[in-house]
Amino acid sequence: MLDDCPLPFILLIIHDYYKHLKNDIIQKLLILGVTRLDKTQKTILVDAHPFGIKDKIGYMFGDIGNNFSFNVVNSFLMIFYTNVLGLTGAQVGVLFITARFVDAFADITVGRLVDNSKLHKIGRFKPWINRMKYPLLIALVLLFVPIVKDWALGARLVYVFVTYLAWGIFYSSVNIPYGSMASAISSSPNDKTSLSTFRAMGSALGSAITSYIIPMFMYVGASQKISGNRFFWVVVVCAILGYGCYELTTHLTTERVRTEKSEKVPMGRLVKGMLENKALIILVIVDLILVVNQNLSGTLISYLFNDYFQNKGAMSLALIVNFATVLLLAPFSNWMTQRFGRKESTVTALIFGAAMYAILLVSHTHSAIFYLVMLFLGSLGAGVFNLMVWAFITDVIDNHEVLTGVREDGIVYGVNSFARKVAQAIAGGFGGFMLTFIGYVSSTNGGVHQTAAVVNRIYSLATGVPTACLTLAALVLIFLYPLNKKRVLANAAKLEKIHTQNTEDEEAK
Repeated sequence: MLDDCPLPFILLIIHDYYKHLKNDIIQKLLILGVTRLDKTQKTILVDAHPFGIKDKIGYMFGDIGNNFSFNVVNSFLMIFYTNVLGLTGAQVGVLFITARFVDAFADITVGRLVDNSKLHKIGRFKPWINRMKYPLLIALVLLFVPIVKDWALGARLVYVFVTYLAWGIFYSSVNIPYGSMASAISSSPNDKTSLSTFRAMGSALGSAITSYIIPMFMYVGASQKISGNRFFWVVVVCAILGYGCYELTTHLTTERVRTEKSEKVPMGRLVKGMLENKALIILVIVDLILVVNQNLSGTLISYLFNDYFQNKGAMSLALIVNFATVLLLAPFSNWMTQRFGRKESTVTALIFGAAMYAILLVSHTHSAIFYLVMLFLGSLGAGVFNLMVWAFITDVIDNHEVLTGVREDGIVYGVNSFARKVAQAIAGGFGGFMLTFIGYVSSTNGGVHQTAAVVNRIYSLATGVPTACLTLAALVLIFLYPLNKKRVLANAAKLEKIHTQNTEDEEAK
C-alpha cells in the first residue's frame, strides 16, 4: 500500500508522528515537573499494608537502640576517659578530632554502599541493620573496659583510638541505613513528619534512660568517686537493650518506596547534583551548628553539675531535660508543620531558645533549680529542630530527586550525617581543649576538686555555647534555606506522580 503513496506524504506522516511523540514526552515532563530522566533506576511503590502506628513504633525503637550506644558515648565517654582512664582533656580532644573526622568519611562511604547494595525482598536498608548491629554493640562495650587504666599511657592511647574509631565506623553502618529508611517507609510528607517525630521521641527516650540511669551507678562510696567497673556493667546492659530495640525496628517497619537500579550512578554526577541542591548544603551548615551545640552542651552539663553545682541528682535531671522537651513537643509536630511549615516553626523556636540561654549566661546563677527551669525552656527551642531534623533530611532527599532525576537516599543522608560527625568531632575536640585551657585537672580516681575560677569558666561555656549556636542557626535558616512549606508540598506532589506512573508501568509489564 505504501508503494502507491507519494514519498512526501509518507515523510509527512513520519514527521507528524515523531512531532506528536516529542510533544507527548515534553508534556509528561512538564506535568511531572522534572527536566531530567534517568534510565539507570526506577522508583516504585510496593503493594503493602498502609502506613500506620506499627511503622511509627518500629522506627522509634531504632533510635532508642541508637541512643543506648550513641548517648552513652556522647555524654559519658569523655568523663570516663578523664576520670577513669586518667587521660587529659587535650589528649581526649586530639582523639575525638582525629577519630571522628576519619569516621565522618565512613558515613559517605556507607551511604554509597547502601545505595548500590542489592535490593532484598524486605527492602534495601533493613538488611544492613540486621547484619551490622552485632559489631556495633560489641565495639560499644569495648570502649568502657576499666582495666585499661592500669596500662602504660601509650597503650591506653592506642586502645582508646582503635576502639573509638571502630565504634564510629560500625555506628555509621547501622545509622546511615536506619536514617535513609525513613524516605522508603512512606512518600507522604505528613508520614515523614510522623516518622521524624517518633524518631525524635525514641532519641529522647533512649537518651533520658541512659542519662538518668548511668549517673546513679557510676559513683561509689561516700566520696562519690567514679567507678570504672560499674560503668562497664551498665554499658553491657545498654548493649543488650540496644540489640532488642534494633530487632523491633526491622520487624515492625515496612519499606514501601523502593528504587530498582540497573547500574551505579557515577560519583561525579552525584557530586554535581548535590552541589546543585542548595537545600542540602544549607541543612549541612545548620546541622553542623546545632550538633556542635547538642554534643558540647551534653558533655559540659556533666562537668557543670559535677564541679559547679556539685549536685549529682540535678545532673540526672539536667541530662533528661535536654531530651524530655522533645517528648512534650511531639504531639504538636504535625500541627506545627501543617499550619506553619517545618522551616518556619524551627526558626521561631530557635530564637526563643537562644533568648533563654542568654538569660542564664547573664545571670550566672548558683541555683540548680533556676538553672534547670531555664534549661528546660531553652531546650524547647532546640527541641523543635531535633523533632523535625529527620523530616528535613527526607525533604532534601526529595528535592535532590526533583532537581536531578536521581534518587540516592543513602548518599544524601550520608553527606548530612558526615556533617554531623564533623560537628561531633569539633565539639569533642573543642570540649577537650577548652577543659585543658581553663585549667581542668584530670584524675584516675575522680576525686580532684577544681578551683572556683575553673568551675565558673565551665558555667560560661555551658551557657554561652548554646546562646551563640541557636542564634546563628536561626539566621542561616531564615536567609538561606530554600525549602519552605510551599516548596516541600510542591516537591511531594511531583514525586508522587512520578512514582505512581513508574508503579503502573511496572505492573503493566
